[in-house]
Amino acid sequence: MKGIDQKNRNGRRRKMLAAALTAAAVSGAGVGIAAPPGEVPFGVYDPDGDFARDTEVVIEHLFLPWEDVYLPSLNDADAYARERNRALLVTLEPWTWSRSERNTARYLRNGISSGEYDANVAAVCNVLATLQSPVTLRWGHEMDDDNGQFIWAGWEPQDYIAAYHHVVDLCRKSAPQITVMWSPLGDEGMQDYYPGDEYVDLVGVSVFGLQAWDQAKYGHDRTFDEIFAPRYERAAAFGKPVVVAELGYVGDADYVAMWENSVRQVKPEYPALVG
Repeated sequence: MKGIDQKNRNGRRRKMLAAALTAAAVSGAGVGIAAPPGEVPFGVYDPDGDFARDTEVVIEHLFLPWEDVYLPSLNDADAYARERNRALLVTLEPWTWSRSERNTARYLRNGISSGEYDANVAAVCNVLATLQSPVTLRWGHEMDDDNGQFIWAGWEPQDYIAAYHHVVDLCRKSAPQITVMWSPLGDEGMQDYYPGDEYVDLVGVSVFGLQAWDQAKYGHDRTFDEIFAPRYERAAAFGKPVVVAELGYVGDADYVAMWENSVRQVKPEYPALVG
């Protein structure tokens, strides 16, 4: 979307995404630019507008930091989504994309608890409250993944939960109608970060398929279900609707086809899956 600068997004997984369910980062994966076949609601992270005419897309996913972002661009995103009858999923990342000493876990934790970022949260949520599209807020995602990609991940659970409560409480003051997604990666231990039913409308998980990694670590090509099923089971245990918040797959043509023909299929073993 114009005005939301994505060029500085980092992380190895962002570079490998080929297609996605409810949060696509499609960037040179070697597959057709179209929604995979199936009935599960599909969304895209699509800053270049490659899916602009795809009527199968029903969710427009935005990534933005809570600092150094041009907030009026959210109005452009809202208009773009409304023209296409899409909802908005806004992943609000608690950092700045500029290089700064502020980008440390300690600084972030202390800043949230002291109220340093309250104005940032209020500014974003004040705009979200004015949007006409249905809006879901996803804050501090993949907090259970301690690989070092995100400065809000790998915290002590009580510290993360306190920060999550603080942000959601602030945002609901400005935008009480907003839907809130709690979105771990989905690994074992994710339940330790659960902030409580009153702070969660949807549970999102992430699923990434990388053929080279599968072969090197597991000795075979893993399927979507092999990765997703245990994450779904953990997510569904909270009794909330479950969403694949980020999903990508990269590999040879057969690998991509295997994933593409599976990710949007309605399956009885996933009754809580809504997108």
